[in-house]
Amino acid sequence: MSEPFFAYILKCSDDSYYTGSTDNLETRVIQHQHGEGCDWTKKRLPVVLVWSQQFDSRDEARAAEHQVKRWSRKKKDALIKGDFDELRLHAKRATPFPAVRDGLRPPHDRGTPDPMG
Repeated sequence: MSEPFFAYILKCSDDSYYTGSTDNLETRVIQHQHGEGCDWTKKRLPVVLVWSQQFDSRDEARAAEHQVKRWSRKKKDALIKGDFDELRLHAKRATPFPAVRDGLRPPHDRGTPDPMG
């Protein structure tokens, strides 16, 4: 069985969002928290994991990352809250792309590891 991959959103200290993907969510969030690997988050510490979704392949996780990066702040807020009616309200398309669709929930609702404890 292959390892899972993740797309994720971090909330930074300046209230901005950072969207990424990884094959080890816990380690990657810890790296961000220590200012490693990304100039955006390094300058906006501390960061908090606010959303993640697991995928079967790196390509699916990256596709979701790139999709969410293009979204408006309101649409990302709706995704983080798990409010799919609001997400659709802010969508330019009738339905999300295949990478991100109904069933997504914040990490604390899905049992996804939250390095912030």
